[in-house]
Amino acid sequence: MAAWLQTAIFGITLVFMLTGLFGLIIPIFPGILVIWLSALGFGVVTGFNTLGIWMFVFITLLAIAGTLVDNLFMTAGVRQGGAAWSTIVLGVLAGVVGTFIFPPIGGLLLAPLTIFLIEWRKQNDWRKALQSIRGLAVGWGLAFVARFGIGVVMIISWIIWEWKG
Repeated sequence: MAAWLQTAIFGITLVFMLTGLFGLIIPIFPGILVIWLSALGFGVVTGFNTLGIWMFVFITLLAIAGTLVDNLFMTAGVRQGGAAWSTIVLGVLAGVVGTFIFPPIGGLLLAPLTIFLIEWRKQNDWRKALQSIRGLAVGWGLAFVARFGIGVVMIISWIIWEWKG
């Protein structure tokens, strides 16, 4: 492969990966998936050598971990804030529906609003309902930090694959 083409493929892949990484700021943006798809595309275009296969497996495991960590931290935050499981499920569903009705911020607004309103109705105390929302915010923050760190490790792994491959 010509050097200029290899450089172009590297640059394009890096732009997509960085878009995925900084897209993690938006909770509904699938940044981890964008990074993973960029690595997959790079491998398909340039070929998977032995190191490439191992690095792609590692990147895939990191992507799975990033997705799980995201869901676990946010759910744990809401639970720690005192919300019931049924409230969490309804909040997630409201977030998904809100994303489709008013993209991209509909889910960001509707999920916490739903959790707050359900918990307020259940407990008849807006302060306790607000604790659930604080828990959600803390969970989102921790999830972002974890996903961002995982995204950085995914990109570094891809760079090692590209340079050593």
